[in-house]
Amino acid sequence: MTPHSLSVVIPAFNEEAYLPHLLDSIDVARRRLSGGADTIEVIVANNGSTDDTAAIAHFRGCRVVAVERRVIAAARNGGAAVAVGQTLCFVDADLRIHPDTFTVIADCMKSGRIAGGATGWELDRRSAGLIATTAAVRALTWLARVNAGVVFCRADVFREIGGYNENRQFAEDVQFFRDMRRAGKRRGLKTLSSVRTPAVVSTRKFDRHGDWHMFTMGLWILRNRSLDKTVQHYWYDKDRRF
Repeated sequence: MTPHSLSVVIPAFNEEAYLPHLLDSIDVARRRLSGGADTIEVIVANNGSTDDTAAIAHFRGCRVVAVERRVIAAARNGGAAVAVGQTLCFVDADLRIHPDTFTVIADCMKSGRIAGGATGWELDRRSAGLIATTAAVRALTWLARVNAGVVFCRADVFREIGGYNENRQFAEDVQFFRDMRRAGKRRGLKTLSSVRTPAVVSTRKFDRHGDWHMFTMGLWILRNRSLDKTVQHYWYDKDRRF
């Protein structure tokens, strides 16, 4: 039986500080996969980086694709456009994945009964503000029946739903998960909210803006008088502080 193939897509803009740690964790997970590391391709969607992101990715043996439009949905879609795996896995550059990630995903997807899912996540440090934020986010995602971490999807289902919505500057991952669930349901396939191999998420936004900042973002919107402007500063301008 041919091993199930996976394509890992990493959207990246100026991620030279974080990308090596993610790739280290990917190497560990690849070595644990019984089907062999060669059944996994790693694609870095270089989203206009001006640092050594692309050079690091090339050096580490990743396939690098240039995506000009500075929207994370476009970067994810750009990486997926060249992927050859039966299952597409999307992971942000500032995460570290669980050692059993690929083993669990491959086992789930080989059954042919799963549309996709997510691994789940945890933050890389703890504080009162981060515990409160985590609780709030988990409650919201539970209600919406979505999750994050490493998000994976059958390649044919991904193409059916048209990938990530590039008109969204944020929450495109929420829409994608819900679209994947609906597409799977039409085919009689399940979508897994968590496979219990949580990715470790960087707290760099909290390090920059404070551990309680998610609860005060409404004030930023009022100050900027624009949701779009706040989104641009928060997600796409790493040097801007609020």
